[in-house]
Amino acid sequence: MSALLLDSIVDKHSIDIEPDYLKVIKEMIVASSDVSTAEGVKEKRFLYDIVANGRNGIDVDKFDYIDRDCRACGIGSNFQHWRLLEGMRVMGDEICYPAKDYLSIHKLFTTRADLHRTVYTHAKVKAVELMLVDALVEANEYLGISLHADDPEDFWKLDDTIVKSIETAPNDELKKAKEIIQRIRRRELYKFCNQYSVPKDKLDHFKNITAQDIVCSQITSKVLLKEEDVAVSNVKIDLTRGKDNPLER
Repeated sequence: MSALLLDSIVDKHSIDIEPDYLKVIKEMIVASSDVSTAEGVKEKRFLYDIVANGRNGIDVDKFDYIDRDCRACGIGSNFQHWRLLEGMRVMGDEICYPAKDYLSIHKLFTTRADLHRTVYTHAKVKAVELMLVDALVEANEYLGISLHADDPEDFWKLDDTIVKSIETAPNDELKKAKEIIQRIRRRELYKFCNQYSVPKDKLDHFKNITAQDIVCSQITSKVLLKEEDVAVSNVKIDLTRGKDNPLER
């Protein structure tokens, strides 16, 4: 979508930019994704490692959100991105760092993992996330939200104001969606039931749990859950390289 938005801005404002240059910019944006064609680049390959680094995961995107999220959530962070910025050099067409900065680089990945554990996958955060999704799905048929998801001209308008629009709408068609939003405001969140941490030696043989698995394993009681009553979140948190040490790259 970032690449589509860029095309849209260039077209809408008739920005004079060479097609090849525009192509390079878009490739830098998606360099770490599956649609990247940057691997075939022969000149200044290191430029493709700045925004979204598919080679080793050290990029300014992480520098930005780790700093911002730690500050916003009141979490202390030992990661100092300026230390890496001061020491980095381009050698052999790759962005390289002094060996003495290995701890700073390791902190980049461990701080990211800590944010996933304590913030992004926190039970209440996941509850609000799931409730927002349910509210948007309920409102979709009336507001046509999904119709705008692929169009850059409309996509940028899908910001937080859509929640307020649902909340204040007088329409009966949005009643269910409005009730979910109001529950979030009152902190009547979906209930967190349980969690299970998979041992490392079992990871290779462990399949993702589904709502059906939970429902089928119920012991008969007065209240029986249905699949639509259960939300399962399968979370895998590592240092971006699975079981491998990111410093090896």
